[in-house]
Amino acid sequence: MLRPDDYGAPLERAAHHARSWLAGVPERHVAPRTTADRLAEAFGGGLPEEGLDAAATVDLLAATAEPGLTAMASGRFYGFVIGGTLPAALAADWLVSAWDQNTGLRFATPSVAAAEEAAGRWVLELLGLPSSSDVGFTTGASMANFAGLAAARWRVLEQAGWDVNVRGLVGAPAVRVLVGAERHDTIDMALRFLGLGAPIPVASDRQGRIDPEALRGQLAAGEGPAIVCLQAGNLHSGAFDPFAEAIAAAREHAAWVHVDGAFGLWAAASSATRRLTTGVADADSWGTDAHKNLNVPYDCGIVACRDVVALRSALGMHGDYLMHDPHGDHGPGDPLEKVPELSRRARGVTVWAVLRSLGRAGVDALVAGLVAHAQELARRIGELPGAEVLNDVVFSQVSLAFGSDARTRAVADWLIEDGRVWMTASRWQGRAVLRISVANWSTDSADVEVSVAAVRDALAATEGL
Repeated sequence: MLRPDDYGAPLERAAHHARSWLAGVPERHVAPRTTADRLAEAFGGGLPEEGLDAAATVDLLAATAEPGLTAMASGRFYGFVIGGTLPAALAADWLVSAWDQNTGLRFATPSVAAAEEAAGRWVLELLGLPSSSDVGFTTGASMANFAGLAAARWRVLEQAGWDVNVRGLVGAPAVRVLVGAERHDTIDMALRFLGLGAPIPVASDRQGRIDPEALRGQLAAGEGPAIVCLQAGNLHSGAFDPFAEAIAAAREHAAWVHVDGAFGLWAAASSATRRLTTGVADADSWGTDAHKNLNVPYDCGIVACRDVVALRSALGMHGDYLMHDPHGDHGPGDPLEKVPELSRRARGVTVWAVLRSLGRAGVDALVAGLVAHAQELARRIGELPGAEVLNDVVFSQVSLAFGSDARTRAVADWLIEDGRVWMTASRWQGRAVLRISVANWSTDSADVEVSVAAVRDALAATEGL
């Protein structure tokens, strides 16, 4: 039988391996040194008949996993817009696991509920969003967008006289969803989950920003309930939709406006980039991800919604066995009313820890630093022979090409194999590109130097392609 003191040895081993991993990340080969297929045998096989000592299990896990770990916490990992983890956030996350609070009800888990509510208020304040908005902590930006769009679906159908919670979608008024041509694919995924089907694409400019006049024309060409999805931070260019103009067009047709700000919404938290988000607070819902530019551990998306009733009606549930917030729609609400899940870890506690650790000035400096390093990388790499910067580097994204598509792909492959950096191969506006996403708090000038040198070597190795 397990006893409370049985935690001691495995936790000590876990702390040892964690410290060893973190100490080695700055000099580590960024890419993994093996594949999942090769590791399958080491991790798999038949389930052992007898168990293993807990501390020995932790040692085995660490040793087996080590060659297949990607140094995503490295200051030279620029793939997938993945931030590192700040010290306060990592330590808080360990406490969250130890506390093991199922964060669905304020009554049952008052400490973590209160911490998340404080974190939510601070997020709204930092991003300049309406202070009366509801905030929920989701698994990531995908579910943050899902939650915001679920609220949108509920409200626009309610306004059309249709209760989707009772009647479903069969026979409901058709809901038009208009999106920029360069929206992130998670928007389409969320709409698919919600039964709303494929969205209507609206023309975008060369940086991927939605055209407000094209949006106005598309809205005028149809009728019925409408939702407009805007974007804070294009995946390839980092560009921001013109919120004031686009939201004005949406309001002319009583459309709900949702903003996908997975990484770009954090621009509002810095004086260096706040101008990029002018008008964004006039939307109805917003989705972002704290594990990106705020640098908390996985998983921690954030949905904010000004229409509290719509969000809680779309996502909440009630049961006789649940001890709900007695204040109902007029109080803070239970966490389970704001996200698409009942059982979850207290992921918002890590947001509280980061914001309390950094303060407003620290978050401002963090975001400004990410942008400064992205712009420096663009400038330095753009000066290399054969390199071309394809976007206006207004935020943390850089898209590069190196002549032909074949050479650009070869540069990307060479860099991953070399291991000093991780930069992502992609396609943007018909061209192969090398995409750099600066999202890690630990990226510094030394990382920039190593990164530029790696690209220079990659160009030398692929010359003639």
